[in-house]
Amino acid sequence: MNIILLGPPGAGKGTQARILVEGRGMIQLSTGDMLREARTSGTEMGNKVAAIMDAGELVTDEIVIGLIEEKLEKDANCGFIFDGFPRTLAQADALDALLAKHGKSLHAVIEMRVNDDALVARITARSTCGVCGEVYNDQTKPWPEGGKCANCGSTDQKRRADDNEDSLRTRLMGYYKQTSPLIGYYYAKGKLRPIDGMGTPDEVRHELEIQLG
Repeated sequence: MNIILLGPPGAGKGTQARILVEGRGMIQLSTGDMLREARTSGTEMGNKVAAIMDAGELVTDEIVIGLIEEKLEKDANCGFIFDGFPRTLAQADALDALLAKHGKSLHAVIEMRVNDDALVARITARSTCGVCGEVYNDQTKPWPEGGKCANCGSTDQKRRADDNEDSLRTRLMGYYKQTSPLIGYYYAKGKLRPIDGMGTPDEVRHELEIQLG
């Protein structure tokens, strides 16, 4: 099974991806993670990525597709979660072609729908562990009183500098402008599966499991 997770910043895509990785043995392909991994890999592709990023330029679609193909070839028998890709119709077409080339297809595109005001309130209260990435929230899941991450024991609590209301609303507008064509694209293909992204992680997981079957 191969799926795409669509949702604005803070909708909980990363949390649900981790649940699918642990529960179904799927592999999460996050564009940012792949680029960071490639940059330090020392491979020919990695050196190309490093040169582009060091120059402050944008990595081309061709390179991102190349990185995804490497993952598909390495773990051919696994299901994949595409997180942060595709972002444009051209990328969606390229991903379809790549999957077909390897005898694969998309099972579903999960659109995590949110209430913008509630989402802003959620994200401005968010922090993460700088070591393991465990997510905390001042209101619903505060950083442990002992000052150590409940998952790994680290004391490195981090907050994103752009997790403020003005920045978040700008990021939300950018997300909607960028992804609205994708939503129509996958709806027309019969792949779109909207879910409510504003529930608790367990509630969202339950709805996601229903959609995936």
